Amino acid sequence: MTEDRGAPASESIMVVGGGISGLTTAIEAAEVGYEVFLVEKNPYLGGRVSQLNQYFPKLCPPSCGLEINFRRIKDNPKIKVFTLAEVESVTGTPGDYDVSIKLAPRYVNENCTCCGDCAAVCEAEIESDFDLGMKKIKAAYQPFEMAFPAQYVLSPQIIGTGDAVRCKEACKYDAIDLEMETSTVNLKVGALVWATGWEPYDASKIDNLGFGQYENVITNMMLERLASPNGPTKGTIQRPSDNKDIESIAFVQCAGSRDENHLPYCSYICCMASLKHATYIRERYPDAKIYIFYIDLRAPGSRYEKFYNRIKEDENVFFIKGKVAEVNEDPETKNITVVAENAVTGEKVHQTVEMAVLATGMQPTAANAKLPAELAYTEDGFIINDFEKGGMFAAGCANKPADVVSSNQNATGMALKAIQTLVNG
Repeated sequence: MTEDRGAPASESIMVVGGGISGLTTAIEAAEVGYEVFLVEKNPYLGGRVSQLNQYFPKLCPPSCGLEINFRRIKDNPKIKVFTLAEVESVTGTPGDYDVSIKLAPRYVNENCTCCGDCAAVCEAEIESDFDLGMKKIKAAYQPFEMAFPAQYVLSPQIIGTGDAVRCKEACKYDAIDLEMETSTVNLKVGALVWATGWEPYDASKIDNLGFGQYENVITNMMLERLASPNGPTKGTIQRPSDNKDIESIAFVQCAGSRDENHLPYCSYICCMASLKHATYIRERYPDAKIYIFYIDLRAPGSRYEKFYNRIKEDENVFFIKGKVAEVNEDPETKNITVVAENAVTGEKVHQTVEMAVLATGMQPTAANAKLPAELAYTEDGFIINDFEKGGMFAAGCANKPADVVSSNQNATGMALKAIQTLVNG
């Protein structure tokens, strides 16, 4: 079936980004017989989903979906995974691209059994990017328990130090390779799918909401990590300033979204994320008061609408329609006061709570770092798909704000578009 379509190199597809969209694209293409190169800048696959405590629609832990995908990738010889890898250049035309990839050293090879002996002797600590800097980890580490590839990583910060030597000496399996260097791989592919995902908008840029000024103001992704069993607090959600149990909490919707000074668009996921976070609080604190300040609440689809209605029935959850104007702290108690005008009654609301969570928006990764290829972008950094030209496509949140279900559906479509480029090229 494929013999007449030209050189084998042009029958390969590259997927850039190993989050849920990239995983789905790679698996869908490979399982119908195409060679796939999956390129991920982190030392692990899984993207933002791997950082979540639960995700919609079933409120599953990330292991629920990722474990299956990792198994499918491991079992499929058609998929070649490159981690700690970034695309440096793309040249060529649809059906015939030359791609250069830079590979950063992991300093750990495939002999690794994840025994943890290297971490046990490592003395240096680094900030955990996976936990958004909320805890320190050893500089020899496994990104998270079910990380794929199942290998430890040595931070470049300890290379050339006694820590690196201790790690190497402690390894019984000859898995530590301190001689690893940055390298370049050149590949020929017929199509590329950019599944480069999203980043939480930098809440410190929103100067009226107190993030970075007040310890008890955190972001939605920070709360997600606090709620996670493998997070910095092992799933305990307490007030950051004094580890106090929570009696009251406010959620500030559209923190930076739908704001011409920050992100002018709706980030799609934030309303449902905060409703989900309300369930995290309720599970741990049955009597806590929960205040949700919103401009418009968006629950797309009947399943999400039912979820929203269930939250509304909770007598200790209060919805206030009004954009938050400011967030202040009482320096003595460290309590937070959220100020907003109630759009229904017209009254000015000053609600004091023990902590506040900012529902920060979703910003495409490409907004802060343009990709090394001829791509078109919206003003906000989302990649515009040119289906007429073909060859290169954006999947998931690289193309538009989306939840996990929508991202998976879109990724399947982009796998098909990439295959059509090879078939019709």
